[in-house]
Amino acid sequence: MKRPIGVIDSGVGGLTVAKEIMLLLPEENIIYLGDNARCPYGSRTEQEIVEFTSEIVNYLLLQNIKALVIACNTITAYALQILQKKLSIPVLGVIRPGARTAIGETRTKHIGVIGTEATIRSKAYENELLVMDAHVKSTNVACPLFVPLVESGYFQEDKVDSIVQSSLQEIRSDKNIDTLILGCTHFPLLEDSIHRVLGKSIKLISPSKETARDLKLVLTETNLLNDQEKLARYTFITTGGLKNFKFLMDKILPSPLLENRQINIEQLSLTNIK
Repeated sequence: MKRPIGVIDSGVGGLTVAKEIMLLLPEENIIYLGDNARCPYGSRTEQEIVEFTSEIVNYLLLQNIKALVIACNTITAYALQILQKKLSIPVLGVIRPGARTAIGETRTKHIGVIGTEATIRSKAYENELLVMDAHVKSTNVACPLFVPLVESGYFQEDKVDSIVQSSLQEIRSDKNIDTLILGCTHFPLLEDSIHRVLGKSIKLISPSKETARDLKLVLTETNLLNDQEKLARYTFITTGGLKNFKFLMDKILPSPLLENRQINIEQLSLTNIK
């Protein structure tokens, strides 16, 4: 089925998930919508998160998407179950794949979780981990400075290390943690800095690859894989500034992924997604 897969995020972080989908499912058409104008969602109230999510999802539904990937931990925490009940298409989030991967990797059964304020407040990862293994302990830390840092485009600068170090003080002080879930799709873009601060002994878990694998499984089981076209079409949409969005896209998506593809990059006014 050649209908596109919809991918949503509060900004550019979800492009890390889109990248894994593009790698695993190169024939699939994708429409990505990042709500950069209202990013970050992590400092928003639950009502705002659900309201904003409803608006951007409704826009994608008008594009006739066949599946929806919530490439945002904050949205997954507060809106996944609502959307799964409401929509007739498959809806996938990133929290369960991330938790499942961490459970498989930890040896000490002590897992660190970093995310936005809203994600940590929701206890979504903490609860998911306990459902999977009642003996697992998690240390959950909000890192509110990380998303604005990534969205600014300066996440590769050396000065980032000092921000990462101060934000991860609680994780660094707990020597039992052997696995760390990057509970926000923006955070893998700070992976080099996180490694420098924590060292290589802690395994970093990004839900992106597992989410892409879950999507492939769901599309296969529901006979929704694209077997009609070989030239994938990618549409990237932002509600924020187009220049900065393009700049960050170039940082996140390797050029070979976009070669021999039909690419559209668009700016969407918030008045058009009500």
